[in-house]
Amino acid sequence: MRHPQLLFASTYPPTACGLATFTRALVESVASVRQSSEGLGVARVHSAMDTTISLDPLVVGETCVDSSTWPEEVSRLARHYEVLWIQHEFGIFGPDDGRRVLDLCEAVPVPVVTTMHTVLSNPTPGQGSIVEALARRSEKLVVMSHAAQQMLVQTTRVDPHKVAVIPHGAHCHPRLVTRNRHTRPTIVTWGLVGPGKGIEWGIRAMDRLRDLRPLPRYVVQGATHPNVLRAQGEAYRNSLFALVDDLDVAHMVDIDERYLAPAQLADLIGKADLALLPYDSTEQVTSGVLVEAIGAGLPVVATAFPHAVEMLADGAGRTVPHRDPLAIANALENYLTRPQALRASAWAARRSAPELSWSSVARQCEALAGRVVDAAATAGVA
Repeated sequence: MRHPQLLFASTYPPTACGLATFTRALVESVASVRQSSEGLGVARVHSAMDTTISLDPLVVGETCVDSSTWPEEVSRLARHYEVLWIQHEFGIFGPDDGRRVLDLCEAVPVPVVTTMHTVLSNPTPGQGSIVEALARRSEKLVVMSHAAQQMLVQTTRVDPHKVAVIPHGAHCHPRLVTRNRHTRPTIVTWGLVGPGKGIEWGIRAMDRLRDLRPLPRYVVQGATHPNVLRAQGEAYRNSLFALVDDLDVAHMVDIDERYLAPAQLADLIGKADLALLPYDSTEQVTSGVLVEAIGAGLPVVATAFPHAVEMLADGAGRTVPHRDPLAIANALENYLTRPQALRASAWAARRSAPELSWSSVARQCEALAGRVVDAAATAGVA
């Protein structure tokens, strides 16, 4: 079987962001499915403030989006591949919402596929025009949930036939929990930290659970998002520490600022009892943390953002109103005092895990890229 030659344009480790982590997991999974990295490459994009260099052999070029020539640089790399696959997030391709990604689309000599990592319910005119231009130039726009597909079609003039749904991948590590009824249960929130994560609501919920026995433990795991760190320093994290002190819940809340390696994160998830996603956003249509939790068979309590409503509908967890610590506490208590409910949600999550595995996602991406290459060949012959 011949595999399409794919160049991915994205942030990439050692950049610490969700998009970079996603792209590495996807490219490595495609290579694993192929049993070879031949024909795969990454054009790593970064800002001038990110001075790190990747030593990953899959990275075939690096370009700074603050340079006036970066679209041409990526375009030259793409000449050696059959498809350019753009991982799109507003802002990572430079100023003005990354408008110069459109210059790349115009310059590149091969078919383009674009994965939309953010879909906005109320895009600005500039953001909407970028999305519509990307749709015109791309053979396919990929989103990671049906909620994202619906929102994209409703808010922009994008041809619905151009939109494909391929879920966010998960590593699907088996959980290791062997807790007995006397061991403290662990609730975990992970990912890059910053305003909007809603961690303060999780902390306030723990204050309402102080009478539970055994006493639950809430672990907040993750470094401050680099963009937040540059703009605001550690103001948000410090506000969380202050809230813990004010509520006197230090014995229940552990805030760890490390950015964990994948194996360490898998160990944390594997030993947890519940995942908590108390996000403030009411329009988030993609959450890698949510998918990783379900992939690990970990029951979830989340605010009712669109991706959570969609993914938890089959019983893998529960959604609660936004900014409501009482509702969060009630949902957590329901799980922690009713082992049968916790087991039922864990089983529901495990049922969903196979289709969320990175290997499944990689195969779907391979198939889509193959169809794009075949269509381009047919059009060339015609």
